[in-house]
Amino acid sequence: MTEEEAPRDAGMIHLYIGDGKGKTTAAVGLSVRAAGRDKTVFFAQFLKSGETGEVASLNKLGVRVIRSDQRFGFTFKMDSAKKTACGAEQQRLLEEITRAVQEEHCDLLVLDEVLDTLGARLLEEGAFRSFVEAKPRRLELVITGRNPPAWLVEQAGYITEMKKLKHPYDEGVAARRGIEL
Repeated sequence: MTEEEAPRDAGMIHLYIGDGKGKTTAAVGLSVRAAGRDKTVFFAQFLKSGETGEVASLNKLGVRVIRSDQRFGFTFKMDSAKKTACGAEQQRLLEEITRAVQEEHCDLLVLDEVLDTLGARLLEEGAFRSFVEAKPRRLELVITGRNPPAWLVEQAGYITEMKKLKHPYDEGVAARRGIEL
């Protein structure tokens, strides 16, 4: 990509992907950096709810957090009725985010775990692709999750893969406060 194709003020797409721990942590880190430079940051979480350390910290920094209050659990444990309800809520979140980005100034937008909504077929890929392709030129967009579609890989300026080599969850250790929550 030449400098003419990617001017300094053009926002890029970041993908933090893979099956390893650290995707959300990396997105939070970039959000902290941007907020520290007086950037306006929106941090949207898909498939996540409840109290977490990252949300508490982001709120203290003035980052706008967009997420659901509804708990659905892990996608692989959902029955069809719960998947339908969860899918409707994920679509609602995307619509809320779309409105926020169109109506308010935002320098950095994080879409945490949105790729997992696509993989579980809880969010229509066409609607998501339309959102990404219509993003404001200057918007820096961070997308996390697993298995990004080829079109998104092609559009990304940054791709970082987290690969799980070992994780306590595999040994039955639940998420720990301040580490995973």
